[in-house]
Amino acid sequence: MHSENEETIQAIGLMSGTSLDGLDIAGCTFSFKDEKIGFTIDCAETIPYLPGMVSMLKRTEHTGALEFFRTHNAYGRWTGEVVRDFIGRFHLHPLLIANHGHTVFHRPEEGFTIQAGNGAQIAAITGIRTVCDFRSFDVALGGQGAPLVPVGDRLLFGNYHACVNIGGFSNISMESDGSRIAWDICPANYVLNHYAGLSGLRFDDSGKIARSGNLIPGLFQQLKRLDYYSAKPPKSLGREWVEANIYPLADKFLDDIPGILHTLTVHIAEQISLSLPEKPFEKVLLTGGGVHNSFLIEMIRKMTSCHIDIPEPKIINFKEALIFALLGVLRYKNIPNCLASVTGAVSDSIGGAIYEA
Repeated sequence: MHSENEETIQAIGLMSGTSLDGLDIAGCTFSFKDEKIGFTIDCAETIPYLPGMVSMLKRTEHTGALEFFRTHNAYGRWTGEVVRDFIGRFHLHPLLIANHGHTVFHRPEEGFTIQAGNGAQIAAITGIRTVCDFRSFDVALGGQGAPLVPVGDRLLFGNYHACVNIGGFSNISMESDGSRIAWDICPANYVLNHYAGLSGLRFDDSGKIARSGNLIPGLFQQLKRLDYYSAKPPKSLGREWVEANIYPLADKFLDDIPGILHTLTVHIAEQISLSLPEKPFEKVLLTGGGVHNSFLIEMIRKMTSCHIDIPEPKIINFKEALIFALLGVLRYKNIPNCLASVTGAVSDSIGGAIYEA
């Protein structure tokens, strides 16, 4: 039973991370009552990318405009078909689909950020209102266009002192003097998967290879000294930064992949622990695929006195898809879904383009 002043909305959130493992789909229900938002993740799954899709998305950053738009469209069509199938299997009736898309270029300093996955195609194929392109308006307002998840952290997970997500990149959000602040901490699965890939693996399962390796002190010290880590937020990272800054350092040690993975894992753990609140026993929520890396989690626990809380698997794996579903609902309701305190834009904004179906 819902009271008269409670509104419930079903929405689907879609997220494709930089680690390129697949499309996360979460069917969610939100309840709005007296400034409070409740949520359930009713059903969720990751649809793995086939090798052809991975190479198409990877190639996009090196192709011309025509090829980019072919990919943008093809990936949008594929997404639409996958979501239509998901809706049918779980008998859903969503008000909207919120699609993050797959980031190809993230260049806020040049005034743009572009995600592949044409929302028009998704709306046309599913026949359901689709919200997409969440980042561009914030970038136009002088912001980083990232991270966007902190709005959801504040509204859905406000009982934690900080929320850390460890995906392709790790990021953090927390309250500071009444404002939400957030930033990208460091690359995470994006670099670990890259070096595991050089051994023919998709990823380093549970961090076993990293655990077997030894620290490379020279590499560890050079990583620590990278300018990004001493810069003040708002700040965000992209693939381009990794290619320019991390790979040239680590590639000098390619004859020791376990050593590279060990050193990168310790580096990631250290950067995350340095970002956490300084008071001991603060509650910190940890989510994202990196939570499955038991070596990394052990390292983080060793380096901090905060209370690290790892939630149920649905939230670990689908928190970002859940929050994009919420961002889509906020866009539909004309409620700000992008915080200037996080991105550095001139004002909060209501981001997202809507294709009505």
